[in-house]
Amino acid sequence: MKVYVIGIGLIGGSLARDFKKHLDDVTIFGADLNEKNLDKALELGIIDEKAELKDVAQADCVIVSVPVDVSAVLLEQVLDTIKGDTLVFDVGSTKHAICEKVKNHVNRRNFLAAHPIAGTEFSGPEAALEGLFEGKTNIICEVEKTAFKLQERALELFKKIGMRIRYMDPVAHDKHIAYVSHLSHISSFMLGKTVIEKEQNERDIFDLAGSGFESTVRLAKSSPAMWTPIFKQNKQFVLESLKEYIDNLSNFKTLLESDCYQEVFEEMENTNRIKEILNGISIKK
Repeated sequence: MKVYVIGIGLIGGSLARDFKKHLDDVTIFGADLNEKNLDKALELGIIDEKAELKDVAQADCVIVSVPVDVSAVLLEQVLDTIKGDTLVFDVGSTKHAICEKVKNHVNRRNFLAAHPIAGTEFSGPEAALEGLFEGKTNIICEVEKTAFKLQERALELFKKIGMRIRYMDPVAHDKHIAYVSHLSHISSFMLGKTVIEKEQNERDIFDLAGSGFESTVRLAKSSPAMWTPIFKQNKQFVLESLKEYIDNLSNFKTLLESDCYQEVFEEMENTNRIKEILNGISIKK
């Protein structure tokens, strides 16, 4: 099986590692605009050979793992090039714009719109991890628009690397993911910015930062080159989630200003039930 990974970063590289581990007779080809990424991927054994975009004409499976603004354009080029029985899937954090971009393509039925909910704050081929997707959810959108045989092939691949499958409409996906992922990254970036600006006047502030700060600001180490296009493509729902978040912060600030500490306690106590929700999700997994 010839698998072509376009974009050898955290997600593309981790998929390559897992496919090499779990699939028999597989050869992983890597394509990336950054030649150093390809050299490093070869050195680390993530890919077997370098490739160019035109080479996907020989592919059995193509994974598009690039920033979402590039992915929308690149997918059309890939679908123009592939053979009739090639499976193509992307891994982008937004789905509606990509699905719209390829909806009328003659080879639309070769494409599966996917979003593996997995990752870390690191990027590049060095960040690729074996087993990253074990037990993680993979959201698939518009599955009915993918040829049935290719659906089966994709699901078998995802099953072998341990992923759970969830089906969603692309618009619903983008709305929900704005709250549980995109907003989290914005919050982390802006918390980091706030502390960095304060640190200019108080040099020892980071010496006082504990594990709570470190875990909360972890996502601020994520790649701006990846996240800026995501915020652009999902602008409507990101703005909606930001408005609600800012309203909650403003209300909390007002309670403190008014010495309403019982209400402060109740706000936090009511939010504590998120532990039950998350524990329930973990049990279901």
